[in-house]
Amino acid sequence: MNPSVTWDEYVTAWSGLHGGFDPRRASVLVRGWVRCAYIIGVWLGGKRVAPLTVTTAGVLLCLAVPFAALGGPAGLALGALLVLLAAVADGLDGAVAVVTGRTSRAGFVYDSVADRLGEIGWLAAFWVAGAPGPLVVGAGVASWLHEYVRARSTAAGMAEIGQITVGERPTRVAVTVTGLLVAAVAGLVHSTWTTPVLVIAVAAWAALQLIGLAQLTAAVRRALH
Repeated sequence: MNPSVTWDEYVTAWSGLHGGFDPRRASVLVRGWVRCAYIIGVWLGGKRVAPLTVTTAGVLLCLAVPFAALGGPAGLALGALLVLLAAVADGLDGAVAVVTGRTSRAGFVYDSVADRLGEIGWLAAFWVAGAPGPLVVGAGVASWLHEYVRARSTAAGMAEIGQITVGERPTRVAVTVTGLLVAAVAGLVHSTWTTPVLVIAVAAWAALQLIGLAQLTAAVRRALH
């Protein structure tokens, strides 16, 4: 592997795109993931894969999740796998952009829009599989508010990340994957157990977003008051 961007250069660029957060000082899991994204990003960049291509692939994987969820327990398990793959793609598009020198403000906007569209697909999967519509909509609104407050506070002058909350996107990925997998197993044990598991998963999503929103709001008040 002969990357055009060294690991240290990549970390510096990555940190600049994530509010100054240095992954080298993070947990082993975060450091490992960022390192893997760098290695795979270099490989994809060498194959002339564009960042937008990776972003688009991630969105398509997310939009396939609700269709998979229609397939019973096996479909729910497949949906969990699709969410996991989409999460990988979400991390790789930025890596490809950095190693190929294609980072841009437009790309940042596209990535944010792709994230929101993908999460609509995940929540739709819970709904088509049996979770109540109002609860699903409430969870979606809570996560949208979380991201909206961060975006507006950034525009007002707060550092890009500002506050790492319990409601960040990795949390949504974890809740979705876990919820779909547990619902799949529950459905195999007894068909009536699937819906309660889905309800618990969506309720957990909503609760974590609201807690995260409270954490973020407090950080915004401290930074901008």
